[in-house]
Amino acid sequence: MSQLRPALVAVALTLAVATPAQAAAAPAITVENGRTQPVFSYADAVREHVYVESTVDSDQDGALDKVRVDIIRPKESGPGLKVPVIIDESPYYDNSGRGNEGERKEYDDAGNVVKFPLFYDNYFVPRGYAVLNVDMLGTTRSDGCPDIGGKADVLGGKAVIDWLNGRARAFRADGTPAVADWTTGRSAMIGKSYDGTLANAVAATGVKGLETIVPISAISSWYKYQRSNGVIYNYDYASWLAGYIDTDPAAKCQAVRDRMDAEDGDDTGDFNRFWAERDYIDGLLGDVSKVRASVFVVHTVNDLNVKPDNFSAWWKALADRNVPRKIWVGQTQHVDPFDFEGRRTLWVETLHRWFDHWLHGVRNGITREPRADVEIGPARWITQRDWPAPFAVKASLRPAPDGTLGLKPAPRKSTASFADVAMSESDMVAEIGTANPGRVAFTTGPLPLDLRLSGTPTADLRVKLDKPTSNLTALLVDLGEESRVDWRRGQGITTLTEEDCHGESTAADDACYRKVVTNVATRPLEIVARGWIDVQNRHSLSHAEPLPPGEYGTVKWLTLPQDYTFRKGHRIGLVIAGTDATYSGETGTGANVTVDLAGSRVVVPFVLGTPLTDVPKDTARFRGPERVDLPEPEPGFHFF
Repeated sequence: MSQLRPALVAVALTLAVATPAQAAAAPAITVENGRTQPVFSYADAVREHVYVESTVDSDQDGALDKVRVDIIRPKESGPGLKVPVIIDESPYYDNSGRGNEGERKEYDDAGNVVKFPLFYDNYFVPRGYAVLNVDMLGTTRSDGCPDIGGKADVLGGKAVIDWLNGRARAFRADGTPAVADWTTGRSAMIGKSYDGTLANAVAATGVKGLETIVPISAISSWYKYQRSNGVIYNYDYASWLAGYIDTDPAAKCQAVRDRMDAEDGDDTGDFNRFWAERDYIDGLLGDVSKVRASVFVVHTVNDLNVKPDNFSAWWKALADRNVPRKIWVGQTQHVDPFDFEGRRTLWVETLHRWFDHWLHGVRNGITREPRADVEIGPARWITQRDWPAPFAVKASLRPAPDGTLGLKPAPRKSTASFADVAMSESDMVAEIGTANPGRVAFTTGPLPLDLRLSGTPTADLRVKLDKPTSNLTALLVDLGEESRVDWRRGQGITTLTEEDCHGESTAADDACYRKVVTNVATRPLEIVARGWIDVQNRHSLSHAEPLPPGEYGTVKWLTLPQDYTFRKGHRIGLVIAGTDATYSGETGTGANVTVDLAGSRVVVPFVLGTPLTDVPKDTARFRGPERVDLPEPEPGFHFF
């Protein structure tokens, strides 16, 4: 018995070694109810940075520019667990910051970011994503010079996608190679304004691995951002913006800014090679035909910073190619959907499902839902099959010599005249039924029912000038007392003190942001749609063609798009004027403009089912409200 005990002990010890208690399984991507679940620790996530080598030398120092990439990813990610990537590339991480609260990057002693702006990292890293905050070339901790939509801007971001897919090199701070062995290579780009613009630009190169983009209030054509059919909004804007976002000593990139001023064509307002390089629909560096990524567009119809023709033209081009797409259309100004009143949780959930579908391959039905969410009044939204509203009817509203606006053409040889002088929009719409030498105006009678405009009106005028050219402005106006989104004040929102949280937090980086409400104002009128053109660009944006003085010519162009409901009892006004001093830096040509009323109209897309033939026309001329001074947009209007 004494000999048996040692043997039993030995067997017991052997069994104990051979069958240990099972270790806890490491977290893995978990999907429940069609959504990835927050199973990874945000506090324990890997925080690191690398420098990706681009293919450009924008500062001409003899070395290829390197792009600074700040990374946060699940601790478990690596060769055994590869995760997809969400990228926010921005020029604003060390100047204006990101989001409604202007968050900037904050770094630890090792140079790694411990506070990533916005909620993307807090929310998505626990759900099995890596989040990359990329410093656009020429900004923050990247090399090079800002190129304002040009080659360096575009190819810097593309290099990051290439690195994630093994097609470009990257280095750590000590110069050792950095390999992205922790990612599937499947990537998304997201961001508001310039950040979203970079997403559009990189997608237009057709780079492999970029699966989806979410451009918010983003540019698709820098010409559209700074021009309208030959009319210049701001002079030397590209060089100004480059100087603003570049926090290096001014001398470093002065030559690049000087080149922009020399090439931007401010002397004519024409479209040239400078703008073609910065066009992502049909440009020199890329175009919509190359887009491989799905696209989730968010924009607002009252964004008079990145004007909404940037999204409408991009959206139509994507639709023409059947690119998988989704859209939210709001009514505030230059505002992120995270700050749409009452929509924050829905936005986070929708974005989550969109990324899960395109990056993790989750079948959650998001591509089978209505394509468009549209705000039709202050914080009032609908969903519909597409945008603009399908099956809209294009109605021709025609000016008459008695100042009315109806459906029948004016008598032949009916005319109206004004001078091309620089006027503010307040002056253009003031006392709309009285004579003004700087504009002509026309109004319908009271509407018998609501009329919803959805899409892009067209101004179609026949004019003659006594000088070779003139700027023309067309304004479509809603005349009637109404509470509307006050996008001129605070971009249309007021920030509250109460917060809500989306994602996990650390002491250095919380996931909580202040709530907002929509600003509303009651006024007797609202300018609904705006459109501008230089008459000499009526046939071509690239080549000026003066209109021979004394000869009539057709001038036809698109206004900015809108989605707006004219209420029953209101009147629709049409104002035709010269240079719009609210949005253009030009002074006006002084030309006398004669409008052939019989040959002129504005074509407005109204939603199907509206009995347009019932719109009455008064016999008495409508005088309109007394002068209404519309507030000018608040300072900072040129910032992204």
